[in-house]
Amino acid sequence: MPRSDGRSNDELRPVEFSRNYLTHPEGSVLVCMGKTKVICTATVEEGVPNWLNGTGQGWITAEYGMLPRSTNERMNRYKVSGRTQEIQRLIGRSLRAAVDMQKIGDTTIKIDCDVIQADGGTRTASITGAYVALCDALDFMINLDMINERPLLGNVAAVSVGVIKGETLLDLCYFEDSQADVDMNIVMRGNEFVEVQGTGEGSTFKRDVLDEMLDLASRGISELMELQNKALAVK
Repeated sequence: MPRSDGRSNDELRPVEFSRNYLTHPEGSVLVCMGKTKVICTATVEEGVPNWLNGTGQGWITAEYGMLPRSTNERMNRYKVSGRTQEIQRLIGRSLRAAVDMQKIGDTTIKIDCDVIQADGGTRTASITGAYVALCDALDFMINLDMINERPLLGNVAAVSVGVIKGETLLDLCYFEDSQADVDMNIVMRGNEFVEVQGTGEGSTFKRDVLDEMLDLASRGISELMELQNKALAVK
């Protein structure tokens, strides 16, 4: 089926990472996936939540919000809805999957994802961009001799897939997402799944459709990880 932006069904939107986008955070990146734009920052703080005291294990947590005019109509500033809480937890879980938490010591890394323009896939763009900001924050820790090396277990990235009129599409924009019969967000670390969130919005779907969606997402995420690594290779 022809897509609104002329892409093929298995094609990502244009992706761009602008590292060191802000002056003050230990890691920051502006990630653009099509018209969706998110500022992701990583802040390094000493100490961990009380329930982790004495364990020697670090922590990664996340907050997410959308600017009032990131969408067509103005919304209240950073309204903490159930959707917002769900996305924050998803981002935190995803980034924790990327790091050996025992190797960052009594340190908390706080991830903030602020959507400045939304056109679908804000949670997946947030995860994909936040990984790059996290890597820069870990390099900051290395430079201060807080850790010896990046304690990474693998790249983490995410993408959406959906089924519209019987066709499976990668990386949905808002227009496509709003009419999808099946909508899915997939997070991976390397070639392993971190989280799969799928819903039959307009209809049920069969196992072969699920397999097709997972395969398409896997290929798209592999491309995203290559782009992450290319961005991180630039000094």
